[in-house]
Amino acid sequence: MELVDQLLQDAQKSFSGWDFSFIEDTGRIQSELLPWSYGSKARKLLLEATSLLDMGTGGGEFLSKLLPLPHYTAATEAYRPNVPIAKERLDPLGVEVFQIENDDELPFAAETFDLVLNKHESYSVAEVQRILRPEGLFLTQQVGGTDCKALNEMLGAPVNAAYQDWKLQTAAEELASQLFLLEQKEAFPSMRFYDIGAVVFYLKAIPWQIPSFTMEGYRDCLMELHQFIEKKGFLDVKQHRFLLAATCK
Repeated sequence: MELVDQLLQDAQKSFSGWDFSFIEDTGRIQSELLPWSYGSKARKLLLEATSLLDMGTGGGEFLSKLLPLPHYTAATEAYRPNVPIAKERLDPLGVEVFQIENDDELPFAAETFDLVLNKHESYSVAEVQRILRPEGLFLTQQVGGTDCKALNEMLGAPVNAAYQDWKLQTAAEELASQLFLLEQKEAFPSMRFYDIGAVVFYLKAIPWQIPSFTMEGYRDCLMELHQFIEKKGFLDVKQHRFLLAATCK
């Protein structure tokens, strides 16, 4: 079996929750550091919070590392396969996990939370404002609309036009309409892939990058990309991240 076929087979490794350790812990993919730490900011804020919501908790991986948590902590998750994973991890920590259908109808009373965290999850500004207590804080790190678009270009796949305008300026203006902005930052760090199997594993874990992606349908382009990586040693693409912090007006 050729090397490329072995690597593509390797990419069949199952993915659950929000766990990229299969390719991250082995150094097959590495990301340039951001000029901020979402985790450090979240940890400092929750030290003074008595109630916390983690929006889009995935499998609860990030939230479970922020111990000790506030007296009342809840989490939401819209992707159904992640919900039982999150409950298994977070229930023992006293965290209520809620499966939601959309961002416009969160299952919480008004003014419930001192702190709302949101890492790479969509949100409704109106709902965030509704569930925050007076002087409550909202912290979010978002994936911008141009994230890793070089992967699409190199594989001949269209870039999702629906997200192209999702950037710091757009999100900040939207958030400032109902909350008071405290901080805003944007960055375009590099992400490096060292083999084609890592590329495919990533694309399967992030299906919205190329919604039509299958190994069979993109095999010729994957072969060309494999040859590119073998010759150069790696593939670099630009990520797109921005961070916003806000409080009730």
